[in-house]
Amino acid sequence: MEKQKAIAINKDKCIGCGKCVKDCVGGKLKMVDGKAEFMFSRCIECGHCYAICPVGAVSMAAYPDATDEKPVSMTEFDSEKLLTAMKSRRTIRQFADKAVSDEDIAKILEAGRYCPTGTNAQDFSFTVLRSKKDDAEREAVKFFRTAQKAATPFSSYIKHFEIDDKFFFKGAPVVILVSSKGSTSGCLASSYMELMAYSLGLGVLYSGFFVAAAKFSKKIASLINLEKGSKLVTCLVIGYPAVDYERIPPRKEAEVKWL
Repeated sequence: MEKQKAIAINKDKCIGCGKCVKDCVGGKLKMVDGKAEFMFSRCIECGHCYAICPVGAVSMAAYPDATDEKPVSMTEFDSEKLLTAMKSRRTIRQFADKAVSDEDIAKILEAGRYCPTGTNAQDFSFTVLRSKKDDAEREAVKFFRTAQKAATPFSSYIKHFEIDDKFFFKGAPVVILVSSKGSTSGCLASSYMELMAYSLGLGVLYSGFFVAAAKFSKKIASLINLEKGSKLVTCLVIGYPAVDYERIPPRKEAEVKWL
């Protein structure tokens, strides 16, 4: 069966403005007889042509969620308030005993899905830990307690920590794992997801210790169904904060070079 083309151009709708041709990332569009034409080979399916067409002549039938939803400019948000909100976010390690709705989890995942990726690779996956969350944390606690007794540089780093039963997830109701073959895309997705979580009144902890446990423990990697060739990039521990912060702490001056 022939693979469905990701991009299709309705020649009857196309007005020949050339905007899609000019904006095509990979040069896969050209003007033929005053109409835009798509060359199937090696298109990265970024959707720039779909987004820029003024008359909706471009379709992406291979993507079932393609809609005519209109974009919202970031200028819609007050820049000073946005900056202050970004400076105000704190890593949360105290969580309330309150469930996070499936609707909010879906919004967080959707934010991650729409993060930018090189060549539009979208090369990451998400694992939501709920029913297996306690099992994963239990194995990580066991691994760290054993590692504390070993004579390694890693054990010397963690030996002063008190590894209690909630050391990794702090009693939060939801954990989202972001996996990828590389790191950049997974980190970008995590950043988008964190901002969405905070906009929903939730708090986030990046549990780097759990990422380390999954890296060294095959049992944990198996428990979270980490695919071969992928690595766990981030672990987002998510829930409603049980703590309030009264002010924004200072930061060191940024090191900036103007060349």
